[in-house]
Amino acid sequence: MRFVKYYGPHKKLFALDMCCAFVISVFNLVYPYITKEIINNYVPNRLLTMLVGAAGFLLGFYAVKAALNYILQYWGHVVGVRIQSDMRRELFGHLQKLPFAYFDDNKTGAIMSRMTNDLFQISELAHHGPEDVFLSFITLIGAFIMLALMNVYLALIVFAFIPVVVIYATLMRKRMTRIYKQVRVAQAEVNADIESAVSGMRVSRAYNAQKHECEKFDKGNAFFVKSKSAQYKVMGEFYSSMRFFMDFLYFAVLLAGGLFFYYGKIDVGDFAAFVLYISALINPIGTLTTIYDQIQEGATGFKRFCEIMDTPPETQAENALRPDALSGDIVFDNVTFGYKNDDDAHKVITDFSLAIPAGKTVALVGPSGGGKTTLCHLIPRLYEIDGGSITIDGYDIRELDRDVLRRNIGIVQQDVYLFNGTIKENIAYGNFDASDDMIVDAAKKANIHDHIISLPNGYDTEVGERGVKLSGGQKQRISIARAFLKNPPILILDEATSALDNATEMLIQDALAALSAGRTTLVVAHRLSTVKNADEIIVITHNGVEERGTHEKLIARGGIYKTLYDYQFKNL
Repeated sequence: MRFVKYYGPHKKLFALDMCCAFVISVFNLVYPYITKEIINNYVPNRLLTMLVGAAGFLLGFYAVKAALNYILQYWGHVVGVRIQSDMRRELFGHLQKLPFAYFDDNKTGAIMSRMTNDLFQISELAHHGPEDVFLSFITLIGAFIMLALMNVYLALIVFAFIPVVVIYATLMRKRMTRIYKQVRVAQAEVNADIESAVSGMRVSRAYNAQKHECEKFDKGNAFFVKSKSAQYKVMGEFYSSMRFFMDFLYFAVLLAGGLFFYYGKIDVGDFAAFVLYISALINPIGTLTTIYDQIQEGATGFKRFCEIMDTPPETQAENALRPDALSGDIVFDNVTFGYKNDDDAHKVITDFSLAIPAGKTVALVGPSGGGKTTLCHLIPRLYEIDGGSITIDGYDIRELDRDVLRRNIGIVQQDVYLFNGTIKENIAYGNFDASDDMIVDAAKKANIHDHIISLPNGYDTEVGERGVKLSGGQKQRISIARAFLKNPPILILDEATSALDNATEMLIQDALAALSAGRTTLVVAHRLSTVKNADEIIVITHNGVEERGTHEKLIARGGIYKTLYDYQFKNL
């Protein structure tokens, strides 16, 4: 089984857990036997020493059993938590390798639900499942043997009900699995709604959209309540039926045992022991009934875990090339690309060709929807092209090692993402091996050092979730510092200043100009004032490359670029 491999690193603790469960199950079978001896032998024959010895023996058993139960509860749960940790680490590592298209199709909150709620249920199953099932079956088998030794016919009457329970549980399994999966989906949707609402709290407040957010949440929450109610309904049917089976088993034992005792087939001690063994028998049946719900929860969670783990990661060419360095000579050759749901008639990019010489700054401008940002995503292979090729220094990027490719590319985007941590940690994303002096130097080049040292905690200042404690311009300059620290030969500036005011933009433009020097730079911009000094400007529309040339040449041509430029500056 796929799940079994996760016990491998913890097999010693797991073996200890199983040994304790085995000894406890044996102890559970000793008590009825001693009770029978006391009733049939020690008391009638006035064997006081044997009676006291048996009582002391039982007391010792209970003390040892208490210690074993402690081991089960403590170390057994530790096994489950460690397995949960291993699976979470494996899942998180796999998420790091999945293509960007996966995150386009799956909500962040739903993914978080799989990493928290689902894995918790799996860890509970990892601990309680084998332990409870093993203990229950040992007790069932042992109880049957002991009952059969006393009276095989009475034992067969009792165990004739067991197949009925097994068949009923099997019939319920498919229905319960479907409902449990629906509950998981509903819970993931609620988590996704919460994550989205909390992340967008400023927007919803700014637009007085609290009522809308509450209505949207209520809709998902109502679906969760409906799904959970269906789960509890089937649980109620299952547990009430199982409880009836166990009560009926008591009834059958009392009736059959009473008749056997009445007709002299068993004595009073055997009858008492028989009733106690039935208690020992019913307890594991009850445990199996309880664990069945846990098995459903854990199995559903593991199935959802496997759905992510079975999602193919980003592909890597066999014997991928790892050149020592790239200079940044980029060539698009008849590139075609569409997102997952795009048909051939609605590709974002069709037969696109463009050459960007190493060390040159090329700007991509034009109407929205022409594929400019998409082209930037294709160079570091965030998405795979459908046709044609993209080469860097003559290497097809599909033949390059992904780490090498992305190590040579720096990206500064409009929507800067800062991780929850310090300013220093966020700049260090450019190079985790960088020294403090290198981080400070990168911040100086990005014109953010003076602001950082003015803060109470300097470079150790916490930026908050997504950098909420910093202004847009400060976040942008930290992103630029990150790129300076990385020092890549290829730089992509995707609307890096479009969300900033003019004064902040001018300050950041100086940093970007310094950053672009000597690198192959691809600039995507709607503000044409920011690309006037580019070596070449490419005008891209839905039809592909419409115009190309320097700012002066395109203005003189009087085409699309001049129209866009005049529109932006008509009131100046």
